[in-house]
Amino acid sequence: MGKTLAGRILSWNAAAERIFGWSAEEIVGRNVRTLIPRERQAEEDEIIASIRQGRRVPTFETVRLRKDGSEIDLAITVSPVLDGNGAVIAASKIARDITGSLRLRARLEESERRFRLMADNIAQIAWIANDQGRIIWANKRWAEYTGMSIEDALEGRWQAALHPDHLERVLAGRLPTLASGENWEDTYPLRGKDGHYRWFLSRAVSIQDVAGKVICWFATATDVTEMREAEERIELLLQEVNHRSKNMLAIVQSLARRTDVGREDFIERLEHRIQGLAANQDVLVRRAWSRIPVQEMIEAQLRSLGDSRVQITCEGPQVLLSPGAAEALAMAFHEMGTNAIKYGALSVPEGRVAVRWSLGEGGGRALFRIEWAESGGPPVHPPERQGFGTRIMIDVPRVKLEARISAEYPPEGFRWSLECPAASIA
Repeated sequence: MGKTLAGRILSWNAAAERIFGWSAEEIVGRNVRTLIPRERQAEEDEIIASIRQGRRVPTFETVRLRKDGSEIDLAITVSPVLDGNGAVIAASKIARDITGSLRLRARLEESERRFRLMADNIAQIAWIANDQGRIIWANKRWAEYTGMSIEDALEGRWQAALHPDHLERVLAGRLPTLASGENWEDTYPLRGKDGHYRWFLSRAVSIQDVAGKVICWFATATDVTEMREAEERIELLLQEVNHRSKNMLAIVQSLARRTDVGREDFIERLEHRIQGLAANQDVLVRRAWSRIPVQEMIEAQLRSLGDSRVQITCEGPQVLLSPGAAEALAMAFHEMGTNAIKYGALSVPEGRVAVRWSLGEGGGRALFRIEWAESGGPPVHPPERQGFGTRIMIDVPRVKLEARISAEYPPEGFRWSLECPAASIA
């Protein structure tokens, strides 16, 4: 359209009729402000001021009114019209309908917003690389974890975050996939902003055109440190279970071989000893094969004594036993408990057993001491022969714990004590 400097419309083409809904007969002679919303009238003042000075108004986006009062999005350019002497006498305005472009732009912006929302809030580090493998985009998780800027990643400095021992291997593994377009996967440690390395599983997928040519690569890196550690713990646990199962079978075999088959109570004694082992296993499993308090180990062994348990007192500080030490002491305490309830202090209501333990010093090193002392029971006599029960109470803990063992049989009650380096039970 053409217009005077006062804003009166001079010319109006067919495209203007389609865009605004006014015919040339209806609009020519009217003021251009008829097409401008009330809140945008100042735009016309600025346009005329620029045109009067002979300055072209660069393209800008705005809103104008149709004949029916509805609004339309336009891109407008205004240029001065000069007479033969170079004086400004009118203005030429070009208006282009950009409704479709704005709608497309809005969709693109919404798509971009959603992509950013997803990409920047997933747990993984994500990036896009061009067909040559050069990173052209990275999400903010990269900067949050590594402490390096996204610009560092785009400019190729991302390699500084990769553990130097793995850099050459990782780069060498990427080259064949860049050439072939095959998907790529690798696991390697990345340094965090705290200076510590964590393991990441990276996967890159090639994005290809219809001809199969690689356009770009989309990749993610997932922190798998905890998963790797869990797998290592499971593997270690399986090895431990295998090792301890073999040890347990060996112990059961030894119990069976050493228990006197000539005794009438052979089966009963063997069952009791295996039950003692099982009780200790329950404690070890509940504690995930970690260290066990002395009190808990003793309670597990004496639980099978029923009402006689009230005749036993336990006293000592909090001391933790390794699984191996717990096994050795558990067998000894089970054996002493069984003997006491059959022949010793626990065979009568007035009998008593005192269990005491302590940590102390001796010979310049830390020592662990524990004792079992019976009283109030029938008169005690030393055994006529040393059976397997004696081996369990004396030989097993002595060998396993490098301990000094004392077993005494005074008339007033059986006494057993152990002293070993504190390191042997830890």
